Amino acid sequence: MQSLQDVGKTISQLQQRVDALAKEAAQLDLPAVSTTEWYQLITQKLIPQLSDSTFLVVAVVGGTNIGKSVIFNHLCGSKVSATSPLASGTKHPTCLAPPRFANEAALEAIFSEFDLRHSDDADDALQATDDDVLFWRESKTAPENLLLLDTPDIDSDAQINWSRADKVRRSADVLIAVLTQQKYNDAAVKKFFRSAAEEDKSILVVFNQLLIPDDDEYWPIWLKTFCDETGISPEYVYVAPHDRRAAEQKELPFYHRQWPVTEETVHEQTPRDLMVDLSELRFEEIKLKSLAGAVTALSDSQAGIPAYLAEIRRRSGIYGDAWKRLTERLQEISVTWPAVPNPIVIQEVRNWWKEHRTGWEASVHGFYDALGRGIMWPIRQFRHHDPEAEPQWITNYRQQEWRTIQQQLVAIYDRLESLAQHGHPVLATRLNQLMAGQTRENTLAAIKEEHQHARFEEELEALVRLQMQSFREDRKDWFKILQRLDTAAAAARPAVTVALFATGFGPVGNAMMPMMTDTALQAAIHVAGDVTAGTVTAAVGETAISSSTSTGMRYLEAWFHQFHQSFVKVRQIWLIQQLQKHLWGSFLDDLQNAADVPKTEEFKAVERELVSLRNLSLQSS
Repeated sequence: MQSLQDVGKTISQLQQRVDALAKEAAQLDLPAVSTTEWYQLITQKLIPQLSDSTFLVVAVVGGTNIGKSVIFNHLCGSKVSATSPLASGTKHPTCLAPPRFANEAALEAIFSEFDLRHSDDADDALQATDDDVLFWRESKTAPENLLLLDTPDIDSDAQINWSRADKVRRSADVLIAVLTQQKYNDAAVKKFFRSAAEEDKSILVVFNQLLIPDDDEYWPIWLKTFCDETGISPEYVYVAPHDRRAAEQKELPFYHRQWPVTEETVHEQTPRDLMVDLSELRFEEIKLKSLAGAVTALSDSQAGIPAYLAEIRRRSGIYGDAWKRLTERLQEISVTWPAVPNPIVIQEVRNWWKEHRTGWEASVHGFYDALGRGIMWPIRQFRHHDPEAEPQWITNYRQQEWRTIQQQLVAIYDRLESLAQHGHPVLATRLNQLMAGQTRENTLAAIKEEHQHARFEEELEALVRLQMQSFREDRKDWFKILQRLDTAAAAARPAVTVALFATGFGPVGNAMMPMMTDTALQAAIHVAGDVTAGTVTAAVGETAISSSTSTGMRYLEAWFHQFHQSFVKVRQIWLIQQLQKHLWGSFLDDLQNAADVPKTEEFKAVERELVSLRNLSLQSS
């Protein structure tokens, strides 16, 4: 059998894991876990009762006018509950608490289903009120390890008394069942104790108001009938005589009886002190026994933690289906995104290459580039080029891209509205909420404002830098070949310059110079080696040139196309960010996160704790 400390540690860890999972699962719109019966068992019964193994809650229970309060007062040693020869009608439980429990904070942890009120008046428990009140009184003479309870009649005509008695039963570790000849076979009494048997409560029976010794041959028959029809198995049995005077003076004797009774049974004739017997009970064993039913209930597949986990899986599946439907419909949208003109991409690559030239090649290329810029300056001035104006390619691209975005937004809204009308348990409500007040016009206007400030040139420059750095690191062989081609081009530039002027190109030839002499870029656009083949061959060898003009050229072509593809991805990501900002917010992420709750560590941790819970041994061997 597990120790109480081990069980308490397991339950405490389980609660922590459940609390963490409940926070994670809040996005699934489940009922609050605190409202479930199994969680209330953890917080209101198991945790409070497992925190201290040195006490037991003992409740005196039974039907109407059978002397429950008399026996309770005998245990207390004073008149704590009201008594009368007539039915006194106890309506609320009364607790006698030793000094260490004589505060409402300590008692609330144990009797969480009641409104606690301190009372020194025995008649307080007779008050008629709809509130579930538990009156308590401190006793400096009460055993430190016992909390004693008197309870409402469990066979009362007032159904609210049954409810209060049930709450007492759930809180108690030990029940003192007070029976009489008139009440042992009462239907309401038997119903109460059937529940106690199902919860595996430890039960002591006091057969009260007997004619001793005349009833000695009858009470065993009555008790057997009671046990057979309720399923209880009393750990101790006592009999008490019908003696009103002794009862009023708290001198009623209690005689211990062996159970079950056999022909060889010899009954004790000396009265026992019930309080002493109670204080000598096997506390830890009884405590574990009283909590075993609650622990088992936590593992119940229909109403316990497994049912909670199953509901999380079911709800997560609905959210996963919502995410799948939404993303599939959005992926159906197909628009042709505009591409940046090739010359613009080439220029950005050339700029990067220039920044990374070193030594003699940098000097030669730098000199001729400067010479070219000087020659072209009058022509640029003649064209009235405004250096502050937005480049024409950006203006054109911005217009083309905005038309594409408009097409995509129309398609997105059409699909969102269609999904909202299909009655999906998650999508219908969420999408209608999402689009309420978010008209297409508002969204278009907000995104267009952002689009007007898009910095295409900076994005392209950053992309080229990233791609070129990756190319240099991942394809060192090709990068080295291009460096050799660049060196060869530097050697060829003086000759090419003279040839261009000699053939009449003049300043126009300067515009062609980068294209014709920057051999690295020539390779990327299918003109590698076309200018000064002899020089290139001498620089890198026939094998390299042969490779560059076949398989190598196809690789470089694909590599160059990556610039366009990557830039389109950058711009599409920008649009997604704008949609997230101005339209659906975190909706898609929320759906995905909700769908993934069963995959979280919080969910798996509860599953592990549930296995540990099922492995607990709560019965003595």
